[in-house]
Amino acid sequence: MTVLRTHADTPRPYRSYVYAYPHKTAYRPLPERPSLAALWADEPKDALSLYAHIPFCEVRCGFCNLFTRIGAPDELTTRYLDALDRQATAVREALGDASPVRFATAAFGGGTPTFLTAAELERLCDIAERRMGADLRAVPLSVETSPATATADRLAVLAERGATRLSIGVQSFVEAEARAAVRPQRRADVEAALGRIRATGVPVLNIDLIYGIDGQTEESWRRSLDAALAWHPEELYLYPLYIRPLTGLGRQAAGASGPAADREWDEQRLRLYRAGRDHLLARGYAQVSMRMFRRTDAPPLGPDDHACQTDGMIGLGCGARSYTSALHYSFDYAVGMPEIRGIIDAYTRAGDFSRAEVGRRVDADEARRRHLLQSLLQAEGMPLAAYAGRFGGSPFEHFAAELARFEAWGWLDTDAPAGLLRLSPEGLAHSDGLGPELFSPAVSAAMAAYEAK
Repeated sequence: MTVLRTHADTPRPYRSYVYAYPHKTAYRPLPERPSLAALWADEPKDALSLYAHIPFCEVRCGFCNLFTRIGAPDELTTRYLDALDRQATAVREALGDASPVRFATAAFGGGTPTFLTAAELERLCDIAERRMGADLRAVPLSVETSPATATADRLAVLAERGATRLSIGVQSFVEAEARAAVRPQRRADVEAALGRIRATGVPVLNIDLIYGIDGQTEESWRRSLDAALAWHPEELYLYPLYIRPLTGLGRQAAGASGPAADREWDEQRLRLYRAGRDHLLARGYAQVSMRMFRRTDAPPLGPDDHACQTDGMIGLGCGARSYTSALHYSFDYAVGMPEIRGIIDAYTRAGDFSRAEVGRRVDADEARRRHLLQSLLQAEGMPLAAYAGRFGGSPFEHFAAELARFEAWGWLDTDAPAGLLRLSPEGLAHSDGLGPELFSPAVSAAMAAYEAK
């Protein structure tokens, strides 16, 4: 039986999008600057994930707090790819050849990777293949794009080099809503970009939409959903709008909100989320997570033996993270444009990429938390046997208090099959409130102490 939430006894439903744990705001400079060769020496490397980060966009949307800058003057993209090449060479050398090195999945994100020209995208693929040894045509390769940069020549390069998924950030097909989100675009341009993407024959199209925009109603939200559905996308991501510090919307909203306004916005977003979820479920989509919906007849993405809970990730670029079993590491992080520009400039000048500079150690407790978070926030849930096999116990022992609260709030599926820990529909709806409940005190403290810049 589902227990309905109240404002008094549950966290706010929209606290934090848990796309990675620990979050980069919990990272700190690593005084010892450990060598990558030592970090990866004893790690399994036969099913790695490769991620290349391109920190450039033609505009910066009002809600965006990603690590990206507007434009790239003075051949900055060339210098950035030069640095990416140097980093890839150093990282592949650090991985060594003592044990097999294989990439099971790859992704180009940002920013907007298709900000690069067609020739620069060719070079990016060459770096992934010739420097890192990734076989892009043999593994799932996902690339992010935007309406303005999804040009035919760029898309042709990606299709020819093996892209299996193209993800386009539309956010809203209603032009007034796009303007309210400080995302200048015309619907005609969005539709034209979607037509070019479909013309490539890349098997998976994903469309990102946002709910909770000022002035958005259930009717206008449905219009955006139906406009997206007209393209029969294999995937749809429904994102709640967040207004974060140092973003365009954050500056507009400074000092304007309060508890009553926050509660009203929470209720609006939950209402729109449920309407969107139900709309997609009734039209042949299955829910994969709070945000992700996949068409039930969509083709499989191909062989994908990478498990995000256990396998390592290699991140290239100054905004990318890398994961070993004991350390998550990256470069410095910022949201403000001057600071981002400075970090990108420093990256392009760097000559030594053989050491980890900024990161956070992952001990046994953090590994358990990360595994539980990344598994539980998926609609399919977490097999208890897999958790026990890795950690030698039960999540009900390790996280007794947290799971008891989730059960009391109606967030756990009491009808799940034996041996499966799974969220209820209400639990999935509150994923952004549930996730932070599993953060460790140390990570929560580090995030709270982080000074946004």
